Amino acid sequence: MSSTPETVSTLRGSVPPVREWIRTFAIGLCMGSADAVPGVSGGTIALITGIYGRLIAMVTAITPGRIRRLLGAVVPFSNGVSIRDAVGVWEEVDGWFGLALVAGVGTAIVVVTRAVHVANESAPTLLFGFFFGLIAASAVVLLRQLTISTGFQAFAAVVGFVVAFLLSGPVAFLEGGGLPVVFLAGAVAVSAMILPGISGSLLLIILGQYTRLSTTLSQFTDALGRAVVGGPVGELVDLGVVIVTFVLGGLVGLFTVSRVIRRSLDWNRRATMAFLIALVVGALRAPVSEVRTTVGFSAEVAVAFAGAAVVGAVLILALDWYAVDLDLDSI
Repeated sequence: MSSTPETVSTLRGSVPPVREWIRTFAIGLCMGSADAVPGVSGGTIALITGIYGRLIAMVTAITPGRIRRLLGAVVPFSNGVSIRDAVGVWEEVDGWFGLALVAGVGTAIVVVTRAVHVANESAPTLLFGFFFGLIAASAVVLLRQLTISTGFQAFAAVVGFVVAFLLSGPVAFLEGGGLPVVFLAGAVAVSAMILPGISGSLLLIILGQYTRLSTTLSQFTDALGRAVVGGPVGELVDLGVVIVTFVLGGLVGLFTVSRVIRRSLDWNRRATMAFLIALVVGALRAPVSEVRTTVGFSAEVAVAFAGAAVVGAVLILALDWYAVDLDLDSI
C-alpha cells in the first residue's frame, strides 16, 4: 500500500514525543531490573513512578475484540488495509506507551539475567544471600502495610505461606523442568510482575525455575550472536523453544491470571494481599535451600550468605525510606 498524505498525517499525529518515549523506556528499564531479581516488583516501580493506573488500563484494554479489529485493519483482506482504523485501535490500547515500556523491560531483563547468570556461576552463596535479603526486607516492608482483621484473611495468609514454603523446597516435578512447567512459570511470573509487592522472579524461585530460565536466556543471547555471524543454529533452536514457551505462558498469564488477581482484589482486597504477602514470607526458604543444595552450609558460607543478605536488605529498606509510599488499599 502506497503512503498518502492522510496516512502520514495520521501516523505522525499518533506517535508521542521523543521525550515521552525516553521517559517510558527508562521506567521500563527500572521495572525490568526489579522484575529480574526477587525483591521489589515491577508493579511497585510502576506505582512509584505514577504509571500504575495507566499500566493496568492498558492491559485490561487489550481484548479479543480489539485484537480482531486491529488485525482486520492491517491485513489486506475483506475491506482492505485501513491505517486510520489501525491507529484508532492502537491508541485505544495505549499501544505506543506499551511498546516503549515493553522495550525497556525486555532490555533490562536480558542485561540483568546475564549478570545473575555470571554471579550464579562464580558466587552462588553471595547471589542467593543477596536474594534472601531482598525478599526478607520486602516482606518487612509489606507486612508493615498489612492489617489482618478477620479469620478469613488469616486463613488466606496461612495458605499463602504454606504454598510458598512447600514449593520453595525440593519439588521433584518442578525441578524436572519440562515445558509445561516453563509455560506455567511464565503465566504465573508475568502476571505477578504487574502487581505491587510480589516479584515475578520471586515466583520463579518458588517454582524452581529462576536459575534455569536466567541461564537459558543468557545462553540464548550467546547462541543468537553466534548464529548471526554464521554459527550453528541447532542450539539456538533448542534454547528458543524454552524461551518461546515461557513467553507464550507469560502472554496467557498477563491476560488471564492477572485479571483473576484483579478480580480477587476487587472481591476481597485484604485477604488477597494477605495471601500474596505470605507468599513472600514463605519464599524465604528458597535461597537457603538453593545454597544448601549447590554449596552446602559451613561457618564460612553462612557468614558470606548473611553479609550478602544484609546488603540486599539495606537496598530495599533504603528504597522504601526514600521512594516508596506503598498503600495497599490504593492498589
